[in-house]
Amino acid sequence: MQMKTMSKLKFVFLFLMFFITVNEFSPQSTDPDEILEGVKEAFTKIEDYEVDIRVIIDVDFLKVPDSEAKLYFKQPNKIHVESEKFALLPRQGLDFSPLGLLSGKYTALYEQEDTIRNIPTSVVKIIPLGNDGDIILSTFWVDQSRNLIIRVESTKKPTGTFTIDFTYEKYDDYYELPSKMEFTFTVDRMMFPRGMDGQADDEDSNYKSDSKTGKVYITYTNYEVNQGLPDELFETENHESK
Repeated sequence: MQMKTMSKLKFVFLFLMFFITVNEFSPQSTDPDEILEGVKEAFTKIEDYEVDIRVIIDVDFLKVPDSEAKLYFKQPNKIHVESEKFALLPRQGLDFSPLGLLSGKYTALYEQEDTIRNIPTSVVKIIPLGNDGDIILSTFWVDQSRNLIIRVESTKKPTGTFTIDFTYEKYDDYYELPSKMEFTFTVDRMMFPRGMDGQADDEDSNYKSDSKTGKVYITYTNYEVNQGLPDELFETENHESK
């Protein structure tokens, strides 16, 4: 009788272990709203931060020196930048807050699973509702295991498509924030004054309107998270430090 009882207990134990193991490795959610809510919830733990950034701009016909700046952020999407010299800082790249990227009303559609830099991701398409913004369509690659956005691709009127790739590091053994960002975009030469791109500024110059792919590389260092940054800091315009 005792042997039968032990056998039953062993069976129950093995069944529970199997159940736990199956659930641990069960497929990730395919509900797009659930995926995005997980990203938002994880990021709300970060109330504010300040960080040093280094910006490298790579556009064939545009000569811009590398620059450094101090970036301040506060929920949900407040940004303030201070720099010692002028730089074409892409707002879309700096504002990587999911609450900012996912502001407004939208429809979310789950598309597929994909792998980005050996990271399994869930691909979700975002279609903004209404005509208030200039984003037509966005695609998010989300690492559900960490609730992090690994890549964003957006179609923006009238400038076309841009892509942002994020690399993350853990800070204070708790917060995962971007350490690197690669921003890829299309830029038209005609957007810049003659001479700014190195061409001669005269009527005979062969100054064509053509589009090129450009990249901006941003590295983030020396994060200070949840320091209680005052709202007054974000009421001043972004400016160059004197």
